[in-house]
Amino acid sequence: MSTILDIARLAGVAKSTVSRYLNGGSVGEATRKKIEQAIRETGYTPNPFAQSLKAKKTNIIGTIVPRLDSYAASQTLIGIDEQLKQMNYQMLISNTSQSREREIESIYSFAKQKMAGIILLATEITDEHIEAFETVNVPVLLIGQEHENFHSIIHDDFHAGYEMGRYVLEKGYRRIAYLGVTERDIAVGVKRKQGFKKAIQEVENCEVRFYETLFKIPAAQASAREIIKEFGPSIFVCATDNIALGVMKASYAEGLSIPKDLAVTGFGGYDVTEIIHPALTTAKFFYKEAGEKAARQMVELVKELPVEKVSISKYEIIERESVDNVSGQTL
Repeated sequence: MSTILDIARLAGVAKSTVSRYLNGGSVGEATRKKIEQAIRETGYTPNPFAQSLKAKKTNIIGTIVPRLDSYAASQTLIGIDEQLKQMNYQMLISNTSQSREREIESIYSFAKQKMAGIILLATEITDEHIEAFETVNVPVLLIGQEHENFHSIIHDDFHAGYEMGRYVLEKGYRRIAYLGVTERDIAVGVKRKQGFKKAIQEVENCEVRFYETLFKIPAAQASAREIIKEFGPSIFVCATDNIALGVMKASYAEGLSIPKDLAVTGFGGYDVTEIIHPALTTAKFFYKEAGEKAARQMVELVKELPVEKVSISKYEIIERESVDNVSGQTL
């Protein structure tokens, strides 16, 4: 690969002159032509990352993600990356492995690296987050969580939860286990559950018990086996598709058939939910599209253009084989 030094030698100019030309500085007409000719002959391509770090304002968007082994996170990142490339921006990822301390450190680190903006795939917004964002004075965009002080793109968790509740009731299920996650996660742990509760409150003679587990499949599987033995629900409504997959594994381990003995639903719309048998009924969120929109809004914020404070991403209930119709009644 050619370097700036190669260009300088071929053009017969100083390395600093080539660097000044590449960074948009002023050079004489004759010198400019020599440099451009040398670039054509060598096929030299400037490193946009290095250029950005040298510039007063970079074209790099720092993106903080709690975990990389998540379908939602990976699809969101793909959307961000593809859209930023179209707009001549780059993405730099910091994976925090679900550590709040590393998340806060990443905010300050990105600011020191002169990121043009910061996108946070958030699970919670604490006082530490707020202090960090206000200290670094860099445009910030949240994905997945909402805060009045910052721009955000959220999934319509409440209405997805409500519509899933209506769907389950319309299918005739009345003995329901809702398996959720910690309420520190406002979107997944609170809003989906609140929407589901609203639907349940609109009917009578319905027994619902609410439980919490972790996001990982093994934890959900262990929780489900205990719930099956203790409560014996006719359906599990799970706060994520991974939790639903854990419930399905638990049901098979207990000798139950889905959906004949036990129905299951999830939230997310992961690709695997269509491949497994029986395929999982789920509320599909459009993570890649949300990432694309986040990238567009982030660039607008960097350019100091007006951006709506909160954008809500769409969802869709996908009906598949994991839920039966146990009643013809429409509620």
